[in-house]
Amino acid sequence: MIENRHTPVLLQRCVELLGIGIDAARDAGRTPVVVDATLGMGGHSEGVLAAFDDVVLLGVDRDPEAIAIASARLAPFGDRFVPVHGTDDIIPAALASHGLDAISAALFDLGVSSLQLDEDERGFSYSRPAPLDMRMDPDDGLTAADVLNTYSEADLARIIAEYGEERYARRIARVIVADREHTPWATSEQLAGMLQRVIPEPKGARKRSHPAKRTFQALRIEVNRELAILETALPAVLDSLHVGGVAVVESYQSLEDIIVKRIFRAGTTSAAPPELPVVPDHLQPWLREITRGAEKADAAEIESNPRAASVRLRAVSKTREPAS
Repeated sequence: MIENRHTPVLLQRCVELLGIGIDAARDAGRTPVVVDATLGMGGHSEGVLAAFDDVVLLGVDRDPEAIAIASARLAPFGDRFVPVHGTDDIIPAALASHGLDAISAALFDLGVSSLQLDEDERGFSYSRPAPLDMRMDPDDGLTAADVLNTYSEADLARIIAEYGEERYARRIARVIVADREHTPWATSEQLAGMLQRVIPEPKGARKRSHPAKRTFQALRIEVNRELAILETALPAVLDSLHVGGVAVVESYQSLEDIIVKRIFRAGTTSAAPPELPVVPDHLQPWLREITRGAEKADAAEIESNPRAASVRLRAVSKTREPAS
């Protein structure tokens, strides 16, 4: 069963927050339009469609298997669910192609999905042997093995340090390049074994996470251009919200959360110089924070769904159209 494979993180809180934008659309006489920018297996979308019987929901995902699974799950909602195959940065074009002019609410549930983590052949997990693939869309060209076997030592070190926040990035990159001279990189088991050898044990009693965790994260982000797409997609979605619309983002690692905080802050703070006695309307904030900082899952949810442990949820509403 799909429900047994995927438990949406902070589902009820997400539905509650998205409902603010849905109510604003109703008050303005609009049909509420919700975009699930990271559809996955459709858990959050199902929650929204079940809670609001007048919502039209576009579910966007780059993974064709996720689209197929979610479409089957959401079939009872008929044409209120519209599947869209692609990356988050195509959302404005998808809206236009379906004759929709504005979004009432949007959800980003960032990172790798349960579907991708749980299927060994996708190569996202370092705990099970698998090909070094890591493509969210299997039709994309670049795999993790391609990165390891073709990138320069300097580029590998940069990616592992920047996207994995790995302190031993240079050492790891040096070994990757040296080892591929005699054996090309091909499997997750091969890479995880090397990382266990190369990364030293922490001193004292401090417990470390799996030594492969950071490098695998870095490769996944590079292969799928995750941060670059977020940098483009989130501002585009904010622009596409109608006044009163809401954007909700669930992040699971610091690099994503930093981008989300920066983009939200740009809209929730005044653009006027601090010495200006009166702030003109066009320099006033055009977004309002709904959450106070980042919200986290409580202990009960983490116990039942360990993947909720690292979530950071942020939400804003659109108070006016920004100045061009």
